[in-house]
Amino acid sequence: MNNGGDNSKVLIVDDVPLNRKLQQAYLDAVGYDVILAEDGVDALKKVNEEFPDLVLLDVMMPKMDGFQVCQRLKTDERTRFIPVILVTALNEISDKIKGIEAGADDFISKPFNKLELLARVKSLLRIKHLHDQLERKVKELEVTQKKLYQLAITDGLTGLYNYRYFNEQLELELHRAKRHNLNVSVVMLDIDFFKNFNDAHGHPAGDRVLKIIARFMSNNIREIDVAARYGGEEFALILIETNKKAAAIVSNKLKGIVEDYPFFKKGAQANGKLTISMGVATYPDDSEDSQTLISLADSRLYKAKELGRNRVVMD
Repeated sequence: MNNGGDNSKVLIVDDVPLNRKLQQAYLDAVGYDVILAEDGVDALKKVNEEFPDLVLLDVMMPKMDGFQVCQRLKTDERTRFIPVILVTALNEISDKIKGIEAGADDFISKPFNKLELLARVKSLLRIKHLHDQLERKVKELEVTQKKLYQLAITDGLTGLYNYRYFNEQLELELHRAKRHNLNVSVVMLDIDFFKNFNDAHGHPAGDRVLKIIARFMSNNIREIDVAARYGGEEFALILIETNKKAAAIVSNKLKGIVEDYPFFKKGAQANGKLTISMGVATYPDDSEDSQTLISLADSRLYKAKELGRNRVVMD
């Protein structure tokens, strides 16, 4: 019998040296990587160090018998899927039931036949490898699902959250704020004269501006807050547990950072700078409804533009 170059790790656990050597000789001959343990305590240590693909486990051993070792392996989250073959001279049905209850995957009776031993090992290793493959596929699928979800809620250009995620998250935060009597502020932000800038410098330059402003937003809010690209050159913030006064501080800081940043040597405005206008609405002061808060913040944003731009309007 040839195992086709399979180098699976098999742990042999037996307190009798001759038995260990005999089993090792059989498994070595077909290419398995054999590890030896002389008792139950040693077996648990070797399992944690080597993480074998299968355990050949003698039942009658000092210190800790095979039933106890098997039970320990099968109740540990890290080792419960390692197949265990109990090697036993006990042939009573009650002993087999005890082994099954301990979690054994198979049994082989002493004295065992070499071909039977190898066949049982090969069969359980095939199942183990199929399980490992399935586990890897499941993990790969989870990673892919996370990536797809991230793509679904992220704006491709700026890396900020998108309109859909912003609206969903605002609903969730308002529910939380109602339960715990907290404030939530919504900030709507728009780049002043952005169309003029695009016309003067081209869309690639405009895209760079959007990315820079997105970075400013991300770098100047907390991890619990939400920054989103709402559409075009319009952005939005959800400031968690933030009252109107605190929202004004955040907004004015961001406005100043944008105003002072040298986007290009020559800007699209008369003063040679790019600026932003912002509108703020706060729960529960202004409204308890998400869409009303967005609408109020948006109308205040346009009021900021009417008042001359490059400003924050709070009411």
